[in-house]
Amino acid sequence: MRKEFTQLLRDWRTLVMILVAPLLEMFLLAYAVSLTVDHIPTAVADLSLDTRSRDFVNALEISGFFDVDLYVSGETAVIRAIDEGQARAGVVIPPDFATHIERGDAQVLLLLDGSDAFTLQSGYGAAMAIAQAHATDLTVEKVSRMGAFDIGQLPISTSVHILYNPDMDDMTFIIPAMAAMLVQILAVSMTAMSVVREREVGTIEQLLVTPVRPLELIVGKLTPNIFIAALDLAIVILFGHFWFGVAFKGNPWLFAWLSLVFIISGLGLGLLVSTVARTQKEAQQATAVLMLVAMMLSGFVYPRAPMPPLVRAVGNLIPLTYFTQIVRGIVTKGVG
Repeated sequence: MRKEFTQLLRDWRTLVMILVAPLLEMFLLAYAVSLTVDHIPTAVADLSLDTRSRDFVNALEISGFFDVDLYVSGETAVIRAIDEGQARAGVVIPPDFATHIERGDAQVLLLLDGSDAFTLQSGYGAAMAIAQAHATDLTVEKVSRMGAFDIGQLPISTSVHILYNPDMDDMTFIIPAMAAMLVQILAVSMTAMSVVREREVGTIEQLLVTPVRPLELIVGKLTPNIFIAALDLAIVILFGHFWFGVAFKGNPWLFAWLSLVFIISGLGLGLLVSTVARTQKEAQQATAVLMLVAMMLSGFVYPRAPMPPLVRAVGNLIPLTYFTQIVRGIVTKGVG
């Protein structure tokens, strides 16, 4: 154990890189990843050019989800703008839009770029909500013009209370799981690389002929990695709290103990990788594949409920799957 700590402290450049790399990855992911797509570039073909059509386009812009960047002549031009990357969404308003509104049969064509899943989901949901709200306002206005000045309340009034993340901030969802993912990457890679490096330079055979027992050797190799991984996790959580404003609502001692179990499981995965890999390059490749599978199947970004049973079963074998739920429960919900 003393040998591992001495080597780690002597190579201060590697130690600094180990401590700083998760922070850099956290900042890159936090500022680059957004689960809510807004300000979608939009092309509009307004074939009516009346007050009602302009009101509808204004409703789209005011929502903040759509930015009208260009006006074109028709549906074909809208599709061309989406094909050329000038827009991600298109709106086609047919002629005599105001007349059709008065008759109650007005229609608007919304075109979305289906090659971008996040834009598609955000744009579709926002457009349907905006159209519903606009249609309700027009109905109320029409009824008022007919003489029913007090139409009372609508048949259904929905009150929505968002728990744990009332501001709907993506960082509240991303930062806790990101901390878990970065710590698992660090724990697996450090353990796998340290063991494989000993094998490559031939020092592991020298250690095995000493009176040190195999269990003591493993404990000595893993103990420094536990401290480094725990320190990195604490740094990421603190930066998430003070820099990104993600409040820590749960019990810190419960979080510490469960984090220790999670870190040890990551070190076990690193040992597993080291038994398969013969060189440090192979260890890096195996770690990258393992982390890619963990990121896709653990629920870090994509929900696990729609996954096929076999895929979910594979995800159940990954420690990150469980710790992602734990860290979100403790940090975000205040469990414990």
